Amino acid sequence: MGESVAAIVLAAGQGTRMKSALPKCLHEVCGMPIVGHILLALRGAEVVRPVVVVGKGGEEMIEALSDRGFALEFVWQREQLGTGHAALMAKEILSDHQGPVVIMAGDTPLVSAEALIELIKTHRESGAHCTVATVKMPDPEKYGRIIRSASGEFDAIIEYRDADAHQRNINEVNTGIYVVDGPTLFRILPTLKAENDQKEYYLTDIVSVLRKEGKPVATHVFTDADTFLGVNDRWQLAQAEKIMRLRIAKLHALNGVTIRDPDTTYIGVEVQIGQDATIEPGTTISGQTTIGSGSRVGPYTIVDRSTLGSRVTAFMSRISEAEIGDDVKIGPFANIRPLSKIGNGSKIGNFVEVKKSKLGPKVAVSHLSYIGDASIGADSNIGAGTITCNYDGFQKHLTTIGAGAFVGSNSTLVAPITIGDGAFVAAGSVITEDIPADALGIARGRQEVKEGWAQRWRNKNKVNQ
Repeated sequence: MGESVAAIVLAAGQGTRMKSALPKCLHEVCGMPIVGHILLALRGAEVVRPVVVVGKGGEEMIEALSDRGFALEFVWQREQLGTGHAALMAKEILSDHQGPVVIMAGDTPLVSAEALIELIKTHRESGAHCTVATVKMPDPEKYGRIIRSASGEFDAIIEYRDADAHQRNINEVNTGIYVVDGPTLFRILPTLKAENDQKEYYLTDIVSVLRKEGKPVATHVFTDADTFLGVNDRWQLAQAEKIMRLRIAKLHALNGVTIRDPDTTYIGVEVQIGQDATIEPGTTISGQTTIGSGSRVGPYTIVDRSTLGSRVTAFMSRISEAEIGDDVKIGPFANIRPLSKIGNGSKIGNFVEVKKSKLGPKVAVSHLSYIGDASIGADSNIGAGTITCNYDGFQKHLTTIGAGAFVGSNSTLVAPITIGDGAFVAAGSVITEDIPADALGIARGRQEVKEGWAQRWRNKNKVNQ
């Protein structure tokens, strides 16, 4: 295995081309900040000590990454003096690190753990002091070019802005990811000079220094250019999102999930989906969402930070921060809001909104209802048009409905109120007082039938015409 691996993630760039108040590295790709994807890849590659270099917007980045539970150390680059200067900021923290150090930009969200593992392996096996990840691109644009000798040996990296016309025709480019032995890195970084058009300290100059010293340097040539796509503007962000989205969909499909239309399906990086689940077109699943086996979600459904059990059907609906049991049917046009819990075998039908409520097993709320701040016992039936009036203009109140209760259509339950086990509420009632178990509550005007009234009405109006 060798010595442990540390990392320096360069995330202090200003990101002006993003045209955003949010730091570039905090823009999200498939529900995770750009830099978060890098940290996940480093974790997957068993990098034990990641250090993130921050600059403008650093406080926001530190807070955002800490809230997501990443175990990190942060250092500041107060002046933007180049990548070599940024890496040097980590010297105090990592000066005692004797093993390899991965150095990479914080704006490459598509880099995988597998790619980093390959790079680290090449570095160790080659015996090089520095190993650079390179890739061949048909259109390298403004990436730094890899300069090789006539015999093919790796000589140097030339930044695009400093390259001549011949060098710009080279299609092997620097991905911006390096592995450097810790002692070598922090010995050379303080000696770098800003002898270039930008007057910046280039991390790439480490290669030239080592070549002059006669020390071995190496490259690992990758074939998939998309892996190293850097995000510098909103269009590149959209490209990265598309690549990541299809990568995630493929991963789930290969694990036994049916993805009907990957081009219109959006699944976040933290989502977990069980085997034999089906995700229909136009569906967005985000956050730390878990979907059980055999469930069918969509089409046109949004699920965010929720847990869905096995064999759930959610159709043209929205579910947010909710817990859904097994064999539940939801939709169409249902809205399950935060802090709701739906029991096994329940049904939430069309145009039903549930908010901060707990529904027991086999509860049916099939049509046109609002259930807010409520607790409903098992096997209860809530008729069409039922409304729980939970707000009195100042505070919310609880509605409690017992097991086996039956609430008739178009009923209004004014909280705080309790409907007992097995109780009935007559259709069209406005209930303001508790109903005991097995009782009937009725609160509406008594019906009166007037025989012959309709015919007399028609005759009267016919005479007056």
